[in-house]
Amino acid sequence: MPRVTVSQIDHVAHVQLNRPEKRNAVDQDMFTALIDAGQQVAASDARAVVLSGAGEAFCAGIDIGSLGDMLSKDIAQEIMRRTHGAGTTNQWQEAAMVWHRLDIPVIAALHGVAFGAGLQIALGADIRIAAPDTKLAVMEMKWGIIPDMGGMVLLPRLVRSDVLRRLTYTAAPISAEQGAQWGLVTEVAEDPLAAATALAEEISGKSPKAIRAAKSLINIAESEVTEAVLLAESRFQGALLGKPEQMEVIAAQFAKRAPVFD
Repeated sequence: MPRVTVSQIDHVAHVQLNRPEKRNAVDQDMFTALIDAGQQVAASDARAVVLSGAGEAFCAGIDIGSLGDMLSKDIAQEIMRRTHGAGTTNQWQEAAMVWHRLDIPVIAALHGVAFGAGLQIALGADIRIAAPDTKLAVMEMKWGIIPDMGGMVLLPRLVRSDVLRRLTYTAAPISAEQGAQWGLVTEVAEDPLAAATALAEEISGKSPKAIRAAKSLINIAESEVTEAVLLAESRFQGALLGKPEQMEVIAAQFAKRAPVFD
């Protein structure tokens, strides 16, 4: 069975973690499959993505049973290698950041648990919809390690500093309702997959160029100074109203951290 399945209905891509017998715990094969799935979606004509997990959980985190194989390499050297994301991420970070980097909206449908690596993968989505009984945790401290899959890029954009610290220091699971109050969860729904699919279908019906421009602009707004954000607004809007082909050039330059602004 493939570790991750990818399908598409109309303009909505459906990406599902597919290791239900292990509650979709992440091993090396799944890391590779997640990156491949992100690249496959990026090359498609999808306008939105639904990210979910098969079986009883979204993702229970790292597969502890396979951890020995991962650590049999020179792990410190592997962690430091910038192998993906135009030289910005290692392979484990890319499994989460590939979804953040997509130029189309990604909606994660969470149920069961989203622990550790599973939560960081979900953080790569633009929006997270969770079932009421979902449990979430920044689990790494339980094993004496820290979040290292892009969580420290994505978490500070969602939660207050004190919340971030509590989640990281304690590794304690929280409810979906608490996650919504703290900013980890966008909304709680009885059927998160159906809700995520309906939202993705709604988004896919909007102007694809405008949606891509909006996501790129939001990413800039979250990471750049005021003057750069204001100029980006003007650049993207000018492209949409005048020369839409310039929009992709602007977004690509920003993604590569090349000079975008004169």
